[in-house]
Amino acid sequence: MDLLLLIGVFLAVAVATGTAAWYFTEPDLTRQRLTAVVAGTLPLPNRRESVLSEAPSQLARRVRSFVPKSPQNMNHIQRMMASAGYHGEWPAILFAAVQVALPLVVFVTVLAWLRTGNGVLFGAIGAAISYYVPILWLGRRIDDRRREIRNGLPDATDLLIVCLEAGSGIDQSIARVAEELEIAYPALARELELIGSETRAGKARMEAFKNFAERTKVDDVRSLVAMLVQTDRFGTSLGQALRTHADSSRTKRRQRAEERAAKLGVKLLFPLVFCLFPAFFTVVLGPAMVQIYRQFIQELGSK
Repeated sequence: MDLLLLIGVFLAVAVATGTAAWYFTEPDLTRQRLTAVVAGTLPLPNRRESVLSEAPSQLARRVRSFVPKSPQNMNHIQRMMASAGYHGEWPAILFAAVQVALPLVVFVTVLAWLRTGNGVLFGAIGAAISYYVPILWLGRRIDDRRREIRNGLPDATDLLIVCLEAGSGIDQSIARVAEELEIAYPALARELELIGSETRAGKARMEAFKNFAERTKVDDVRSLVAMLVQTDRFGTSLGQALRTHADSSRTKRRQRAEERAAKLGVKLLFPLVFCLFPAFFTVVLGPAMVQIYRQFIQELGSK
């Protein structure tokens, strides 16, 4: 029976460890790219969903009127959702509705579960905490998206240089880069597609690039846009400027990776102290403590 219990615990731990490793492992982008090429399912620019802002529909206006948020707050939420990659009116409405409804649901649930005088207090605490849960999720989503754009910018710049030196125009080059980065960096590909959509809609190219920097709020993107503006103003070589910026962005990306690797030793201290060391001490000192305890009991019995 004990052997079966140990085997069951071992299998459960093995399955949990394998599931966690599969979930946190980075996907094989090369294999995905080759599979998409072979299957012919690459998302071409004209097949992607448009990300341009459209006028809100009558239904969206009606639903928005029921959300207890001011127009200024709704506009701020919509800009934040766009920074997280969710464009349009409906994501902002859904976020605002969840932010209002979740504290009420938590408060009523805690109050119905406890059914005591403390239920109101704990319900209020739970409602206050749950009010900030969507905000924390949105902030984490924005940070992840900015990190993806920041890491993919050197590769996008290199591809843009190749396209420009091959004779393509800037608009065709941006569309091609967006197509190539769809699998590796979908957030950056979506932003590049939005630049092309804005220029086709009639905006000036530099204004579209400035909007790109304003939406993402990434320092590398802002420096790239500033460099493109100066290149367009003074008529210097775009390829050479992009190559210099690509080298700088690649150096920054390597430095960020080295910084994260240097912090790894400190971050490993907590799982070592709370997970590995207790098990290690139990295995090493456990038999000795058992022998000492038995010897102590025998001596007490002999007396």
